[in-house]
Amino acid sequence: MVKAKIDPLRLEVLKNAFISITEEISATVQRSAYSTNIKTRKDFSCALCDKKLRVIAQSFSQPAHLGVLIGLIPTAVKSYGIERLHEGDIIAVNDPYYRSSHLNDIALISPVFHEGGLFGYMANIAHHVDVGGGAPASVSISRELYQEGIIIPPIKLFEKGELNQDLFQFLVRNVRAKREVTGDIRAQMAGNRAGIQRMQELLTKYSQETLSLYIEELMNYTERRTRQEFQQFPHGEYVGEDFLDDDGFTDQPIRIYVKVMIDKEGITLDFDGTDPQRRSPMNATIAFTFTAVSQVLKSLISDDVPVNDGFYRCINIKAPLGSVVNATEPSGVVGGYEVGMRVISALWKAFAQAVPEMIMAGSKGAICHAGFGGYDPIRKESYAFLETIGGGIGGRKGKDGIDGCQADLSNTENAPVEETEMNYPVRIVRYELIPDSGGAGQFRGGMGIRRDYQFPYEGTIFTILSDRAKFPPWGIFGGKDGAPSRYFRENMGVSTPIKSKCTFEVEPGEVISFQTPGSGGYGDPQLRSPEAIRNDLLNGKISPERARIDYGFLLEGEK
Repeated sequence: MVKAKIDPLRLEVLKNAFISITEEISATVQRSAYSTNIKTRKDFSCALCDKKLRVIAQSFSQPAHLGVLIGLIPTAVKSYGIERLHEGDIIAVNDPYYRSSHLNDIALISPVFHEGGLFGYMANIAHHVDVGGGAPASVSISRELYQEGIIIPPIKLFEKGELNQDLFQFLVRNVRAKREVTGDIRAQMAGNRAGIQRMQELLTKYSQETLSLYIEELMNYTERRTRQEFQQFPHGEYVGEDFLDDDGFTDQPIRIYVKVMIDKEGITLDFDGTDPQRRSPMNATIAFTFTAVSQVLKSLISDDVPVNDGFYRCINIKAPLGSVVNATEPSGVVGGYEVGMRVISALWKAFAQAVPEMIMAGSKGAICHAGFGGYDPIRKESYAFLETIGGGIGGRKGKDGIDGCQADLSNTENAPVEETEMNYPVRIVRYELIPDSGGAGQFRGGMGIRRDYQFPYEGTIFTILSDRAKFPPWGIFGGKDGAPSRYFRENMGVSTPIKSKCTFEVEPGEVISFQTPGSGGYGDPQLRSPEAIRNDLLNGKISPERARIDYGFLLEGEK
């Protein structure tokens, strides 16, 4: 058989066409969604797979979801049964032990048919503001998965274009924020429908045979590029470790340890030495560990390397079964995001030994979940709200860190004060960057955020599921550590510190102060230019005291 010739121009056109389809799904979901978490903060991602269940393209939304979808889609579809799928069907799934992340992340998977034949699958995954469980926003400090919310194995939510109303009502009955959850699920449905329509138009134009040929070449090209990029790293073994504060029940830190092995065969990442899983929410599935590793490796190679199955097949992970990075059922996993952030931190430390010129200082290193809910007497309904708050991104070669934004696994936006106050019974009484929270260095670390919530009504339940209160973001190459996170309850002039993982009832008028980590500095602080120090002082990023202590810098008239 003569191999068909690949036109490089057509390959580039189709590569971008596939990406544009996933981006259209993304735009549809965002514009149709109800919750702040999805429509404003953009806590969702989308993907397109071929009939072999390999990822062809992804929308570049949340790094935390991208590596999850590549395992979740084939696991869910195979478990349900490919032979049971028809045009117009939609499978729903959120079970972490089907290679998902945690229960808040509900994925919808739709088969794509063309002229009677199966071409592939459209999918999107979105973080829902509530899926039931022990606390509003479903971020409870749990002992096991069953306490974290409703568990959805692969089930058919739509069949041949018809919504399963009984199942839909069953799901909605188990959540607090019914208005947002129902609206967001319908937005996800709309996203998949838009993607299917665009994919069918592409199939009509080029034929399934042509697209399959170019998809195969696109994946092989990506694999070749990825392996070539990996071979640019110095061969050897490099280790990194970092620690989570605790598991939410004991004060014992959780160790994350990784050995990076680079040789002519590629890269292997071995997590042997990481702590065993805990009877707590602070565990991650292997899918979530995989997505954390994927984020680091993609960040270290050329940005023009496509992201599809050809990239993911180059990643080799060894993670002990029953560890906090490869948890087994029924371990709780709602804190898996925090574990994933610490996996990334440990990997950055390891790669700092291999490619120091490419590594920045430690970023905020925590997702920083703030979840609350109760009964809204104005709307006369139960409600739940969730957000993850930004912090500092570490200093890097030639540049200061970035202030007050998400880092590593998360790419969400901070929720606007006006939108939050308009839709929920809460006041944001302070929202500001935290001076002196960025670590000193030749290039200063980015600053953390202070966000203070005040609640007017009784019965509000607040959960903090965060980290980096005990182990601050680390400086690098002589740079100093950034400030850790801090959390307070403030009532009647009394401020009481609280842990980075806790659930409690808020008194009317009480203020919850959520102060996120800064980030580490890069390089010797004594090499920082006086002009940069003076600008930091003028802009309120550092205090005169820290300028004097960290940099030996005195303002005019000081002694």
